[in-house]
Amino acid sequence: MQPVSPWIEKHAHLIPQEKPVLDLACGKGRHSLYLLDTGYEVIAVDIDITAISAHRGREGLTIQQADLENESWPFAANSFSGIVVVNYLWRSLFADITAALSPGGVLIYETFMQGNEKFGRPSNPDFLLAPGELMEFFGGHLEVVYFSEGEVAAPTPACRQSIVARKPR
Repeated sequence: MQPVSPWIEKHAHLIPQEKPVLDLACGKGRHSLYLLDTGYEVIAVDIDITAISAHRGREGLTIQQADLENESWPFAANSFSGIVVVNYLWRSLFADITAALSPGGVLIYETFMQGNEKFGRPSNPDFLLAPGELMEFFGGHLEVVYFSEGEVAAPTPACRQSIVARKPR
């Protein structure tokens, strides 16, 4: 399993522990497991839950299969103290993500942006953020705590965009 994203590791402590954390498009569950180990209750969701299912039964972990791109959003408003999204982009979920955060809840989002083509995949513009795109959308609805974009060397060379934002109370 890949190591935890440094962006998640650096900012996860900002998430309140009042409600569960949603690990959106959790993949193998590296961030779900990290958050569990730091004391959070986690709901891990992905279209393919095969890999994360190896951890089924861990206390505090709920695994949910959902096709977020072709089915309706499965979560109620104000459900989560935190939402973590890494290496996944489906823009039509931005409003649902915002609504699902409870007041005071924290969004930690990190994915690829334009310019990543020179490093490899993803290179399809549909899956690359435009400069400032996370700030433009989430900054209009949440209080931006941290924002970063551009080339990074670690964990692998890429063009990334990252945001930490809090829903007003």
